[in-house]
Amino acid sequence: KTDVPESAVRDLVLASITIKYTQSNSVAYAVNGQIIGVGAGQQSRVDCVKLAGRKVSIWWCRQHPKVQALQFKEGSKRQDRVNARVRYIEGDITAAEMPIWLENFAVAPEPLTAEEKAEWMATLDETALSSDAFFPFRDSIDHASKFGVKYIAQAGGSVQDTAVAAACDEYGMAMCLTGLRLFHH
Repeated sequence: KTDVPESAVRDLVLASITIKYTQSNSVAYAVNGQIIGVGAGQQSRVDCVKLAGRKVSIWWCRQHPKVQALQFKEGSKRQDRVNARVRYIEGDITAAEMPIWLENFAVAPEPLTAEEKAEWMATLDETALSSDAFFPFRDSIDHASKFGVKYIAQAGGSVQDTAVAAACDEYGMAMCLTGLRLFHH
């Protein structure tokens, strides 16, 4: 029903190649020629979508202006900066961890609020999502919509294909049925 641009085809192919080599169940999100989240080895497909989605969220939020503006102490190690950014984005630093975490910074950062994260996540768009098999229920589509997904590749063949396709239509997503299962069992 929807034309899929060449850039989205590239992202769907990249995501599909990636999940071909991961433990099933698996999904991968891609945008602009790069993989931005992989979820694999879960008992349900929606759990893979959620796991990979958390990685997408961290990846996208690393580009938030507040994250980019973090002022680290001179001479701080790269991995310490990476870890501090992720913890800042996740926002779950305990009172016991806070003094140690703050040692990374020349200036203590203001928190990145849930509202700021949600507003920033709403700007992610044109994301592709590929699955190593069919989506058995629309819940995966509902969750994927939170990460700017506009293009989906999946094998098809579920008794719920019609409901899954309807969910894609509701979100304005193009779904490509590959007819190809990519897992090894």
